[in-house]
Amino acid sequence: MTVRFVGAGPGAADLVTVRAARVIASSPVCLYAGSLVPHELLDTCPADARVVNTARMTLDAIVDELVTASRDGLDVARVHSGDPSLYSAVAEQSRRLDAAGVDYEIVPGVPAFAAAAAALGRELTVPGISQSVVLTRVSTLSTAMPDGEDLPTLARSGATLVIHLGARQIHSITEQLVPHYGSDCPAAVVAFASRADEVIVRGTLADLADATVAAGIVKTAVVVVGRVLSAEGFPDSFLYSAARRRLDH
Repeated sequence: MTVRFVGAGPGAADLVTVRAARVIASSPVCLYAGSLVPHELLDTCPADARVVNTARMTLDAIVDELVTASRDGLDVARVHSGDPSLYSAVAEQSRRLDAAGVDYEIVPGVPAFAAAAAALGRELTVPGISQSVVLTRVSTLSTAMPDGEDLPTLARSGATLVIHLGARQIHSITEQLVPHYGSDCPAAVVAFASRADEVIVRGTLADLADATVAAGIVKTAVVVVGRVLSAEGFPDSFLYSAARRRLDH
């Protein structure tokens, strides 16, 4: 039997992959990451499924559930918000499953930064403006950032910057970025992207922090910084150009 780490997407119950929906709907055991996973999605679990909220569980207890279910011959849907490749703690769990000899798979999900970009109605890579996206976070009491991954260092690239889990430190974030992007650089905060209670704050690095605080945003938010947010007059992509068509023929 198999443990499947499933990306439940950014919050909207219908913003999941077909594969993710099938795994959740067919697994006799489902462990989910608390309030970050929509209840409408959990309602699709089999009627007799064991459904466990892991929000208050230790890593050892979670892994014990996964191992026990697998050894009992039961498939498990281990459901995380967003995509399992980003800030999901899948690395810690899969390391322990490897040690226990338990098979697992990863089912991708829609990441929060993609939902935030959709909410803003913007592409994060625009010709002539930015062709790179840096996904990062800031240090917290529980998780420090490795050397060389501090915001000023990452900001030197000038790439579109997407910061997860940073709403509570929004003043510090904008202060660190102004020297590299300029105080007039467009920026935005998207909280609860794709959900009914989604909140969007737009501005520049000069005023974003105060606007975020005024909006009461303190969690479940993505900060997006970069000139792509107000890009105008940029060249069309070569992919769809007449010159490309002539080359194809």
